[in-house]
Amino acid sequence: MAKKLSKLQMAHQKAEAAAKKTNQKINELGKHTSALYTSLTTIQSLFDRIRNVPEENMLKYEKLKAIRVNWKQQAEKIEMEYKKAEVKAAGQGAAGVGAGVAVVALGPTAAMGIATTFGVASTGTAISALSGAAATNAALAWLGGGALAVGGGGMAAGSAFLALAGPVGWAIAGVSVVASALMFFKTKSDKERLENVYTLISNRDIKSYELAIVELSERIKRIVDEAGKLAEAIAKIETFGTDYAKMTEAQQYELGAYVNLMEASTMLLVNPILGLQPKYTEQDFDRLCSAESKLFRHYFKAHKTMVISMANLLYKIELDDKDKKLLAKSLKKNKDFLSSVQMTKKEFDADDITMIERALIHRYKYSTY
Repeated sequence: MAKKLSKLQMAHQKAEAAAKKTNQKINELGKHTSALYTSLTTIQSLFDRIRNVPEENMLKYEKLKAIRVNWKQQAEKIEMEYKKAEVKAAGQGAAGVGAGVAVVALGPTAAMGIATTFGVASTGTAISALSGAAATNAALAWLGGGALAVGGGGMAAGSAFLALAGPVGWAIAGVSVVASALMFFKTKSDKERLENVYTLISNRDIKSYELAIVELSERIKRIVDEAGKLAEAIAKIETFGTDYAKMTEAQQYELGAYVNLMEASTMLLVNPILGLQPKYTEQDFDRLCSAESKLFRHYFKAHKTMVISMANLLYKIELDDKDKKLLAKSLKKNKDFLSSVQMTKKEFDADDITMIERALIHRYKYSTY
């Protein structure tokens, strides 16, 4: 007879399923953003051929062109860094998988899906705050089959993963973390308490995933609609000639409308999926430090990596003193966790979790989700 699953195991399975569906949607988004980018490039080339365009219009679509180029470069960077990480992982054997590198093939459209999901540098969002392989590995964890998504990554991806992938708690990042944590407790009540904490985190993440899936689906639908409008615009512009001064007033007005269409379509490429943004960001951290007294500010700045990571983990999770002690005890016995937050076993304790609560209380004042 099969052993009955615990609440945590059931929550973990449900969260993994939601993560997998989210990853599939990101891949699907990539195919549509790729097609949208091609359409925007085509209409841009038609605009580039037109002479005597008013300067204000010219400046606007040159700006849009730069934003799209930036987005494309971000996608190419993700793909390139993935290939470099993949080669490195192959040379390291199983250790490479633990580094948070996805184990599925990453093509250009998947990279485009990731670039849109997490935003690009021009929007100042999550992926641009990280650099090189750290950003890429974190982003790749979203892909179906990603090492972290199936529990193989453990804590190895560290704060980079947690800071980027906002809704993801460690119950998903590696169930082994939870299992190893529970092993340290002899009493049933302590184990149940800790399981409840991780179950709360998983359930919160499930909701975030479900909302993100809706948002991704809506983004795809809008992209499909805009692509249809762009196809009609491309066909029309080709009949207008190449001299703005010789066009009819109606045609000139229509060109202006198409510039607005290009702007709306470009934003669909570069605006991130809000449901997958970090719950606690670098900006939240900076705002916290500027509001705190010198003593607290010194503590937070000295433990920045830990604060951002733990704040993302414990966002909207209520803990009593007993919970905090048990959680701290379990985490300080985990070498991968300590390494990821750049602290030692002697440094980390329940008081640090109390400080995380202080940081989160400040964050909740500005909560938008």
